[in-house]
Amino acid sequence: MEQKIEINGAEASSANSSPLTEMVSNVTQAAATTAVPPPTLLEFPCHFPIKVLGKSQGDFMDEIISIVCQLDPRFDAQCIEQRSSSAGRYMGLTCSVYAQNRTHLDDIYRALTAHPKVAYVL
Repeated sequence: MEQKIEINGAEASSANSSPLTEMVSNVTQAAATTAVPPPTLLEFPCHFPIKVLGKSQGDFMDEIISIVCQLDPRFDAQCIEQRSSSAGRYMGLTCSVYAQNRTHLDDIYRALTAHPKVAYVL
């Protein structure tokens, strides 16, 4: 089943639809109906570090990489910084994304915060 996702005017398609792909698509569609964000102090496009904290469960890191790659095709998963909590129950990931504009950055944040394994996104 082929699914087409539109992100900031660019269309991407996927031959294998997954719940993760559908979740990202739903988040970006919902974001398209929201108001225009206020002006920002950032100059776009730019590299922007996003910190994601969640429980250290199985494929947490792979799922975060998948979300970010769907929204930022330039994302390099090899550059993720990973830290575990002292007890090893939580994992912190720093993903440096290439944000095209404020809306693109907001879409990434929304998709990450919508994931059930994510506790915080900074």
